[in-house]
Amino acid sequence: MRVRPAALAVHTVLLTALVGGTFAYVSAQRTVTLDVDGSVRTVDTYARSVGDLLASAAVQVDARDAVSPALATTLVDGLRVAVVSARPVSLVVDGRSRQVWTTARSVDELTRQLGGRYRDAALSASRSTRIPLDGLALSVRMPKTVRVTADGRTVALVTTAATWRAALAEAGITVGASDSVSVDLAGAPVEGRSVTVTRRLTRSEVRIVAIPFTTQRRADATLYQGTTRVVQAGTPGRLRQTWVSTVVDGKVVARKQVGAKVLTAPVPRVVAVGTKARPAAASAPPRRTSVDSLNWAALARCESGGNPRAVGGGGQYFGLYQFSLGTWRSVGGPGHPLDASAAEQTYRAKRLYLRSGASPWPHCGRLLFT
Repeated sequence: MRVRPAALAVHTVLLTALVGGTFAYVSAQRTVTLDVDGSVRTVDTYARSVGDLLASAAVQVDARDAVSPALATTLVDGLRVAVVSARPVSLVVDGRSRQVWTTARSVDELTRQLGGRYRDAALSASRSTRIPLDGLALSVRMPKTVRVTADGRTVALVTTAATWRAALAEAGITVGASDSVSVDLAGAPVEGRSVTVTRRLTRSEVRIVAIPFTTQRRADATLYQGTTRVVQAGTPGRLRQTWVSTVVDGKVVARKQVGAKVLTAPVPRVVAVGTKARPAAASAPPRRTSVDSLNWAALARCESGGNPRAVGGGGQYFGLYQFSLGTWRSVGGPGHPLDASAAEQTYRAKRLYLRSGASPWPHCGRLLFT
């Protein structure tokens, strides 16, 4: 059969159109990878843009979600499209609540998105924790810089501790039961706050002190009047005292005696006081009425070597003229002879002479008349 040229031309045009249309249809199809929140699949699509692809795949996104590349991007064969849905996170930061939406998939990624001090904050969940699509509740304690004064030094401390007690423990500071702190230890640290720990303690102390002995005077008929003799030397006792001191930051602010016990009782000093009348001296020189003309210097040299602080007779006689304490007091001498001046001792010796003559100095009294 013969084909007319005109008919052949028409058939050629129709065949060309058919083949060209089929080629154009096939070339419009693209194969892309679609990753939606970690769920990955390969998609053959005739969509022209990322937005068209997501619409055709029934993937709904809003402004809070992350889409890469952008929705208006033209699709090309082999393109990878990733969608990360925003997740709600209930944040409680230092006791204050707020909600944020994030495309972070882990707590660590969220803190990096939030930036600043969140990277060093204390979190209620591990940083590796995954954030689910339905959200997460997260408590955050931000780092705070505080100053702590204790034990004589002040240190700056950066802490995320929940309480002051824990913050002090981080600084190596232990608070004793009797110590005082300028903040509530159960409270939360506050940025910029200064804290002072005052050390308070009680300290016991034992002291051994002397108990003074007393002096007992006993009449002795074997001794002449105006003379004395130590019969028994006095010995101090020993007393143990217990004291309790209150110490604040190393300084004693109060001290109180809480106990006492006698370890050794004191032994009294016993002094015999003469009551025997002195015999009259047979060859005693006549008593003079003017004592100033007597040779008191010679008497003093003989009795004491002229030393107003001399002690003789085994500790019984004192001063220039070797007074016993009883004789000294009998002529009005104040205190102790050794504490009196030489002039005072001479004055009392003259009074003794006016009362008893030279007999109080049986050996040296004769020198008064030289």
